Amino acid sequence: MAHVEPYEARYEPGPDELRVLYRREAQAKRRLEARPGLWIAVAIYLLFSATDLLLIPDVAAYTIMARFAVGVTALSILEAQLRRGVATEWLDVTCAGAIIFGYIGWLFPAFMSADKESVAYYMVFGTIFMMSANLFFTFSFNLSIVTSTIIMCVLYAVNYFVPATVTYKMVFGAFYVSCFTFTSYVNWKLNEERYNVFLNALEAKIQHKEATERGKALLRLSRTDPLTGLENRRAIDEKLRDYWGEWQRVGTSFVAMLIDVDFFKKFNDCYGHQEGDRCLIHVANALRDMIREYNGSIGRYGGEEFIVLARMENKDQIIDIAEAICRTVENLALTHELRRDGISVVTVSVGAAFTRRQTGAKLEKIIHEADRALYLAKAGGRNCARLFDPTDPQSSDESENIAALLKIAIGQDLVSLVYQPIQDVATDRVEAVEALMRLKMLDGTSVPPSLFIPVAERTGAILELGRWAIRTVCAELLAHDHVRVVSVNVSPIQLKTPGFAASVATILGETGVTGNRLAFEITEGLEMEMHSDILRCISDLKLLGIKIWLDDFGTGFAGLSWLRLIDFDTVKIDRSFLHDCATPNGKAMLQDIVTLVRNRGHKILVEGVETDEQMALMREFGIDKVQGFHVGRPAPAGSFQAKRTVKRPFTVLKSA
Repeated sequence: MAHVEPYEARYEPGPDELRVLYRREAQAKRRLEARPGLWIAVAIYLLFSATDLLLIPDVAAYTIMARFAVGVTALSILEAQLRRGVATEWLDVTCAGAIIFGYIGWLFPAFMSADKESVAYYMVFGTIFMMSANLFFTFSFNLSIVTSTIIMCVLYAVNYFVPATVTYKMVFGAFYVSCFTFTSYVNWKLNEERYNVFLNALEAKIQHKEATERGKALLRLSRTDPLTGLENRRAIDEKLRDYWGEWQRVGTSFVAMLIDVDFFKKFNDCYGHQEGDRCLIHVANALRDMIREYNGSIGRYGGEEFIVLARMENKDQIIDIAEAICRTVENLALTHELRRDGISVVTVSVGAAFTRRQTGAKLEKIIHEADRALYLAKAGGRNCARLFDPTDPQSSDESENIAALLKIAIGQDLVSLVYQPIQDVATDRVEAVEALMRLKMLDGTSVPPSLFIPVAERTGAILELGRWAIRTVCAELLAHDHVRVVSVNVSPIQLKTPGFAASVATILGETGVTGNRLAFEITEGLEMEMHSDILRCISDLKLLGIKIWLDDFGTGFAGLSWLRLIDFDTVKIDRSFLHDCATPNGKAMLQDIVTLVRNRGHKILVEGVETDEQMALMREFGIDKVQGFHVGRPAPAGSFQAKRTVKRPFTVLKSA
């Protein structure tokens, strides 16, 4: 499983670390408060010059000069320290020194006043400096005690020399001690309270961080595929909207690529789901590393499908990255032994769609176009990439019109069957006919089978059309014994659908037709995997008596494997081999194929017989059955709704 990082564990600092954090935070706060605090203190200190003029006017000039000298000096030193970035402790010492020297600097000229009584009472203002140290500035407790102790000692020293009564000295001495004790106690309580506030704030910060991290982790989980660690469909859809919005606003082109792991269900069936998960993880990691070089985004779009979004300027860049994706996965060399296409490693198919200016452009359409391109890549043999081409009828909007048409085709009688005869070479009798589906548009225009059959398979409409074809064949020709056997083309999608054999049995029962009157033609190629469901369905159909024919043998890549696994009643050799018989090599090739099939014990039917010479060659090769314009062209059911004739009843159709 891919690892998704959880949110960080709750941070729980110890007591010592808490003290360190508190001191660090307190220092930062004191550093911010040092300049405004000292400027305010100096301003108040200078304003007290007015009391000097009132109480000790004879020395006021000297005390005021002392105030300005101390204030300006303290501020100059502090500003210089701040510019030089000195430690916070030195800023505190400067402020504490300003308090001490501010008091002493004023005290000396004041003590020289002739009015000793005024000086004695004026000295009480010295307690303001003590309170400044303990309460105004947020010094550390130790520095506050040292500063206020120095102030108290100076007060006691001056109080000793003041010419006053003993009572005065005792009262004011007690007042100084009380002021020192009270302010120191309040300072201690304030420091404790600050510490508690710090602890509460830290707890709140930790809880907020924890909640934030938990929220981020939940958001990551909600946007991450738990298996591969890639972005999930929800996240990639949001990025797709961002890419689309940017393209609409400023024209930044981008490409959307759908990537499908080839034959992944077969991989799971062979190696188990755990190995299947590991396979997806390996592919995801490789693609993530590769896409990073293109500054693209990759996500898991569901099952074995991935999606890539990348800003691109032209189609050449898209081809480069698409081919790089295919090479990257193939180079992983993840063993996949049950593939029957000549490749024994895991590969991917890529469908890409590029932004282009068009009327009514919608966000969903680019993904739809990439999906259609992916279908064509898988149809092209897999391990390849296809870019959506709006001019290609297989991928253009025309196919969407056909898809819509197929939904109403049966109800609107837009779909019909024609039948082409199949002749026994030895007896010249028509032994069977092949049912061929035709589709017309609402205006009567015919739609080629090569166009509507792939669309029907891609959209799933082939399931309903297939049931309709089987029911129609039974009702039009078999129920009234107009022909002996009718062959119907069956898609691998039908064979893989649960309950298909049961639905055929129901149709046979309702129409009163026995299974041996039906033959199902299976075409090797697209989606024709060695699927256990297909093999089981074929076995059930054979139990109903239905004949199983292998169509277009030699044009796909699984023919020999199917000959080994399934006991076909008849093998139809593709017309291209007969038409190549004009050359010695072509004739030898057809002879080799006939020998191979005959040695397997199957009856042989050759398609595309159009001339007497080709018919003669079929007799020479000992072919069992033939089909082609030489025998008869496809015709409506009415041409066959009569008693079966014995010899060449369809020669009149050759000119049709």
